[in-house]
Order: sequence, then structure tokens, then C-alpha cells
Amino acid sequence: MRSVTTCTRLAVTSAAALLAALLVVVGQLGLAVPAASASQAGGVGWVRLTHLSPNTPAVDVYLYSFGDPSAQLVLRHVSYGTVSPFEQLAAGEYTVAMRLAGASASSKPVLSTTVDVVAGHAYTVAGLGPASGLRLEVLPDPLTAPRGKALVQVIQASLKQDVVTVTAGGQSLATGLKFGDFTGFRTVSPGTLTVKAVGPSESATDGVTVAAGTIHTLVVLDGKGALAIDNLLDAAGSKVAAVGGAQTGFGGTAGRPGAPLMPWAAAGIAGLLCVGTGGFLVSRRRRPAMHAR
Repeated sequence: MRSVTTCTRLAVTSAAALLAALLVVVGQLGLAVPAASASQAGGVGWVRLTHLSPNTPAVDVYLYSFGDPSAQLVLRHVSYGTVSPFEQLAAGEYTVAMRLAGASASSKPVLSTTVDVVAGHAYTVAGLGPASGLRLEVLPDPLTAPRGKALVQVIQASLKQDVVTVTAGGQSLATGLKFGDFTGFRTVSPGTLTVKAVGPSESATDGVTVAAGTIHTLVVLDGKGALAIDNLLDAAGSKVAAVGGAQTGFGGTAGRPGAPLMPWAAAGIAGLLCVGTGGFLVSRRRRPAMHAR
């Protein structure tokens, strides 16, 4: 009996140590462990920001709580193709203002829009279109997918290839999608899909792995000398809507998520997320420098 108790204590101690180590890794990755009751009770939603206008220079993006002149969040030098992590916000109305990088915080914004954050919902605020017709578009991000399926949408952000057709595993996601436009979310079967984006003179092919219950945004970009496809994992979860926001990494520019991890760490994190009742929100692209109030 004593030996069994000792083994049990050792197992619990080892599990606790592993959990602590994994939580450190989770924090470094910019993920949040689900906390459904706390998030729902607090009435929070999530917003991320992205610059998808290839001929618009880098910008500073400010987020204000409606009626408060002090910026709640500032993203510095956000360049084309940059996507911020999701920022957890109290439900309410916010203003997003875009200024040229380095411009005074008191200067008139180049562009601004409002976002009505509803508790339990997520949104992407995207700078879309050419510099001469730049606009801020608020895109709702679903947090759950149909049982056994995944959701995928496409954003067309290639100016060089102003019209593209996108397929995934032979399934049509977008036909004749014009620059600056986007699709709704389409249901796809899980697996590793061959995604093809075809423009008038260039094309791109990428292998994208989608798991059941995940939600993805595929962004078609002007890459270095060729068309490119960026796969953003928006959310992953179970029946319960994702309730954890990606950590924002205030205080500096974080490296691009998705760096290789030791297999045991990756497996451990997957296990932790699977046993939770919710899911998580992530952004898989380099992050701009951020500063909180």
C-alpha cells in the first residue's frame, strides 16, 4: 500500500512539473489555456489587426475604447502582410485608427473605423485595397466549426495578381476573387489539403493541414517575386466556443510563431488543449511591436 501511495505521489508530482513546464511553453508561444467561465463572466471578445495593402507603407495602428482619447493599444510599424495576435477586450465599442508609421499620435488618422465587440465573438480588422482606395474592413471570425469539419475563408491581398481563383484539395474556395475582396467561410473536410491560388500570370501552391474543429484564413499575398499563400489558424476548439485570446506580447516584436518545438512539448500542449472545455485563438504570422496603455 505504501509503495502504491509513493508511486501515486511521484506521478502527481511529475505531472505537476510537466504541466508547469508546458504552461511556460504555452506562454512563450502566445497561446492561452482555455478559461471558459472566467472569460464568459467577464464579457470579453477578441480583435486582431492586419495590414493587407501591398502598396501602402507601414503604419502605426491605434485602438481606442469609444469615448476615451487615450489609446488602449498601439501597434508600431505594421507593414504589409503583418497580422497581430488576437487582443482580448471587454465587450463594447472601439475605434481603430491608422496613421503612417512614426506619425504623431495626435495627428489626423489616415483611416479609422469602429468595432462593436460582442462578448464571446472575435473580429479581424483588415486594411484592404490599394493605397488610393484603402479601407478598414471588420471581418467577423467564427469560433466553432461544424462537427468533424473545418472552416476556411480566403482574403485576396495580391495587387500584382488582381484576380485569383483558389482551390483546396480540388474544392473551390474562390473563383475570380478580386484584389481587396474576401470570401465567407467554407466548410472543408479535415486533412492535408493542396491549396492552389491561380492569377493571370502567377500561381502558388501550398500544403495546408486542417484539423476537425479548426478555423483558417488563407491570405493570398504578393511574395518576393511570386504569389504566396499565408495560412492563419484563427481558432481551434471543441463544441464550446474558443475563449482564450492569444497573448499579445507587449513590449517588443515577437518572433514568428510556429518555430519547431521538442516533440514532447508539442504533444503535451496538444493534450492540455484537448482536455479543456474550450479552445484557443491564434495568429500565425510575425507580430508587430505593441505597447499597452
